[in-house]
Amino acid sequence: MSKTQPRYVVGDIWDERIVMGHGSGGRKMHRLIARVFLKHFGNPVLRRLEDGARIGVKGRRLVMSTDSYVVQPLFFPGGDIGKLAVCGTVNDIAVMGAAPEHLSVGFIVREGVELDLIEKLCRSIGRTAKQAGVKVVAGDTKVIEKGDDEGVYINTTGIGTVRTRVKLGPEQVKAGDAILLNGSIGDHEAAVAVARGVFRFRARLASDCAPLAGLIQKLVSGPGVKMMRDPTRGGLATTLNEIAEATGLGLVLHEELVPISPAVRGVAELLGLEPLYMANEGKVIVVASPEAEKRLTKEMHKHVYGRKACRVGEVVAEPKGVWLRTAIGSLRRLIMLEGQQLPRIC
Repeated sequence: MSKTQPRYVVGDIWDERIVMGHGSGGRKMHRLIARVFLKHFGNPVLRRLEDGARIGVKGRRLVMSTDSYVVQPLFFPGGDIGKLAVCGTVNDIAVMGAAPEHLSVGFIVREGVELDLIEKLCRSIGRTAKQAGVKVVAGDTKVIEKGDDEGVYINTTGIGTVRTRVKLGPEQVKAGDAILLNGSIGDHEAAVAVARGVFRFRARLASDCAPLAGLIQKLVSGPGVKMMRDPTRGGLATTLNEIAEATGLGLVLHEELVPISPAVRGVAELLGLEPLYMANEGKVIVVASPEAEKRLTKEMHKHVYGRKACRVGEVVAEPKGVWLRTAIGSLRRLIMLEGQQLPRIC
């Protein structure tokens, strides 16, 4: 093999080097996971490709999840990289049906960053962890050479305990189940895009970044929940594609039911983005039995992070994949994007 030839084939596309799209949550990232990471690390727990790993330790049912955060800018309306790091991992554990308990926090910091900035982020992490009911029990710090960005990256790993008998997972999902959402989509990506100051417009936006464990624990305290996911990178459409692939079923969204704020619509139109693929950091997709739909929606409405909860679609046997039923009644296929709409949004 010559030096100009690619080292490996991922799916039907030759990939010689890592590009930004490999971290986007889209098809490029999924191929990388399938052809490289699963090739070397594959085991029954990892192959489920869920938001966290269910593991048993001496009779306890635990969930473990890890994530890294590289958002630019570090501070944005509604949050910052510290708050984001806590919420992201807490929510990944919660949607697996577990109560988050402990976090580790790792900082990678560029030389020259002011200590006041690190203290401000730590204050945010501590405040958010307290709100989420978790303790930071371990951590690490590394310093790297100066660069052009703001120079702080954070990794969080969390552990939680499954305290209910509710069984969650793609194998529980059936045709006829309802797809519920706890509020409007696209707020996080729109807020980060505007906060970068690159575009010459303003909008009243705030990230939806929030710890959802309290809300989710109320939902799984009773029957009816089949599966949950938090639609972060790649947004609602990408996460639904992951659910469709895992279940082997079809998922139909109704265009007029999906909540999108006027500000997010405006930003999306100006930047040429599709809100259905825009990142969220305080949303949960709940796949539930039709009998439980009203009870679960009512329960979400009682919580500060679920007051705009609604049904946005349903699970069907056919057609497979993810579809949008438009306002005029036609079906439009929602595929998983190849790469990303905007980089560095989480």
